Amino acid sequence: MTAYNATQFIRNIRSVSVAPNLRIRGQHVVVLVLSALVVLPLAVVLLELLTPTQEIWDHLWATLLPTMIRNTVLLVAGVGAGTLVLGTTLAWLVTAYRFPGRGFFDWALLLPMALPSYILAFVYVATFDFAGPVQSALRGWFGADVWFPRIDTGWSAILVLTMTLYPYVYLLARTAFRSQSAYTFDAARTMGLNRTQALLRLVVPLSRPALVAGMSLAMMESLNDFATVRFFNYPTLSEGIFRIWEGMMNRSAAMELAGLLCIFTLGLILVERSLRGGARYTQTGGHAPRPEPVVLSGVRGRLVTLALTGVLSAAFLLPVLQLGLWTWEEWRKQGPGGTLNIAFERYMTTTISIALLAAFATLLWALLLAHSARTSGGWWSKLGTRLATLGYAMPGAVIGVGILMTLTAVDRATHAWGIGAGLLLTGSLLGLTYAFGVRFLAVAHGSVESSLETVTPSLEQAARTLGDGALRVLVRIQAPLVSRGLLTAALLVFVDVMKELPITLLLRPFGMDTLAIWAYLLASEGFWEAAAVPSLSIVLAGLVPVIVLMRISGRSPQQTSDL
Repeated sequence: MTAYNATQFIRNIRSVSVAPNLRIRGQHVVVLVLSALVVLPLAVVLLELLTPTQEIWDHLWATLLPTMIRNTVLLVAGVGAGTLVLGTTLAWLVTAYRFPGRGFFDWALLLPMALPSYILAFVYVATFDFAGPVQSALRGWFGADVWFPRIDTGWSAILVLTMTLYPYVYLLARTAFRSQSAYTFDAARTMGLNRTQALLRLVVPLSRPALVAGMSLAMMESLNDFATVRFFNYPTLSEGIFRIWEGMMNRSAAMELAGLLCIFTLGLILVERSLRGGARYTQTGGHAPRPEPVVLSGVRGRLVTLALTGVLSAAFLLPVLQLGLWTWEEWRKQGPGGTLNIAFERYMTTTISIALLAAFATLLWALLLAHSARTSGGWWSKLGTRLATLGYAMPGAVIGVGILMTLTAVDRATHAWGIGAGLLLTGSLLGLTYAFGVRFLAVAHGSVESSLETVTPSLEQAARTLGDGALRVLVRIQAPLVSRGLLTAALLVFVDVMKELPITLLLRPFGMDTLAIWAYLLASEGFWEAAAVPSLSIVLAGLVPVIVLMRISGRSPQQTSDL
């Protein structure tokens, strides 16, 4: 998941005002059908809770369910608090102060977005576990009885997820802080407040919508995770779905647990709306002057630089360096003709093929949705669009289980009608592509919708007067004019699919493992050096949306001036 569509997604899950015009047009039907494709698997999961199996729930309550619920709540709360504090602090430092390296950190603090949390997790486990280099060195220096904190704890999971997800808050908070006018700080001075007090009493309350939006996205991503918490032996609801699926092979139990996780996610969305209190994103200063950053020189400036260097090193630089060293060692041992090279080529080819197919299908889905909603207008289209982008909030385990059950039901129905033989859709590439579309439609839709808004309506009207229909206008006029936006949307979905683990693990066709699955399976067996090879490839691909974010926010390494 990228933060590229963070603001768009939070806007999409807000309440809808019903217009008096209830007339349904053809484009309304298209929007509602496209939205129904997203809602259907989620509804299947929720409907499973209406007919609970007493024996399953008795067994779950007697075993791991209370622990999973408690751990999930603690994980989400911890990641929410950690990303809020860390992201807000970093954004405040780079916007309110001028210190050595400020221009570099302004964009570099986004880099942890390129590192999936499950990759950072196994790097930390391999480095700090009992057999890792850190504890081995300490035992060599201070003896075998030297104390070191356990790495496989919930706090470790919260720390890793916080380091990879804080850019959601950082990005939105930085934008919100920069929108504040100098008059805000003039008011603070008249109240006798210093810079820190102005942040806590004026700037943060004014920036609440952005801060809550970023924190909510981070919390939803923590709900989606199962591999990170599994590496740290910290069972949660999402991890429990896979535990039951793999260990018990009990689809009913997994379905009902997925329904509970879905309700948990919907509750989180309601909490987010309540915390925002109906607030909107606004530019508080208009054309008013922006506050000048305070210069931090001497020891204070160097301490800030050192602190930001520590955060960036722990969250990105050192883990990627470790992945690079492991990759080099593995390639050096294997040689050009080793089995690793052959496997890498196969997994890379499979990953690119799946990602290209999913990116194309999701882009087409988003384009039809955005065009139909733009053409029809009205509350029907608004409602359909909000429902269609709801999949972005849902954990991958929920979507995967829901789609698997949906396709299984369709296969059984077609087989009963004599149309097909066996499970044609279940476990197919079509089902996997469908799941990716549900999960990442909001990613593509945000870019497509914003691009279509730049097309002059008069061009569409002129084409209509010449007799062109809506679809012909889309293909001949709109799509060519917004080709860059469409390419950006496809690229973002492509990278997200490369990194996605839960959906791919549940729905991949037999023999079609991706780089993410390869890395996860190798790391699960403790083959750290081998797991680094696909992991480094995923990280390099993950840099693409970060570069896009730099361009969108008007900053890039070449544009920084406060080095």
